[in-house]
Amino acid sequence: MNKTDNGLAFIFPGQGSQSLGMMRELAPLHVEVEQIFAAASEVLGYDLWRLVTEGPINQLNLTEHTQPAMLAAGVAAFRVWSKVSNVRPAWMAGHSLGEFSALVCAGAIDFGDAVGLVAERARLMQGAVEPGTGAMAAILGLDDSKVIAVCGEVTTNEEVVAPANFNSSGQIVIAGHATAVSRAIEAAKKVGAKKALLLPVSVPSHCPLMLGAAIEFRETLARTPFHELNTPVVHNVDVASHATPGDIRSVLEQQLYSPVRWSDTVRFLFDQGIRRFIECGPGKILAGLNKRIVTDARVEAIFDPDSLNKALEMVK
Repeated sequence: MNKTDNGLAFIFPGQGSQSLGMMRELAPLHVEVEQIFAAASEVLGYDLWRLVTEGPINQLNLTEHTQPAMLAAGVAAFRVWSKVSNVRPAWMAGHSLGEFSALVCAGAIDFGDAVGLVAERARLMQGAVEPGTGAMAAILGLDDSKVIAVCGEVTTNEEVVAPANFNSSGQIVIAGHATAVSRAIEAAKKVGAKKALLLPVSVPSHCPLMLGAAIEFRETLARTPFHELNTPVVHNVDVASHATPGDIRSVLEQQLYSPVRWSDTVRFLFDQGIRRFIECGPGKILAGLNKRIVTDARVEAIFDPDSLNKALEMVK
């Protein structure tokens, strides 16, 4: 019988955590990995597992491929966990795209429907701005208020830039028109940023440039069935959990053009008594962020046999 650990939360990474060969070491030991990728491939019409394991990496890094691949990786890690352990989290959350993985694992969306949903999300995001028009940058060493102020100062009626990810204290990502982002980088350096650098992405996510994509995405969300959750999911937009399909659709739409409040999300979970986090999916990006946000919490990731064993040991 499964048991809920009230001090445990599962978190799911988003775009940026992908890597060639991700989940490959778990696959020979757990058939669930390739089963999940095969189910995704049926929806997508191409072999997602082959792309993830063989590349080429430039194809995997395209938004339209990365988003379904990260969804599948997160869900596969959770399915493996569900087979080897009867411990279940009290809460779930995901960073940006990872929120869809969390909702699948919480029972809110069927996996096949989620694959179609994120594939359409990626298509709309990629097509929302002309290539080269948008940009994203990481600002390190400034507090939230200073980054917000910098963005406000350099935004004009024609060109906007805004905070996109509040990742941890002193690590904020901004997004918007490329020229406005460049102005914000220079302004951030002048007010004391340790680093301010462009990120190698083609889509300016979580900023007002995605508003058109979000409006179109609303139609796809409306057609997607949602179910009752078995585990509460904390959403990026408002750092709250929602139970009704209408509310979940609304926050997923808003997520496209609103900042990811990851720092607030992790602090909220800590306030609910969460002291252990397990990151489901490749890499350790969220684990690294969480350790900076709440230093008293333990964090493990699941992406290969060794990391799975460490996570199992943590919840004993």
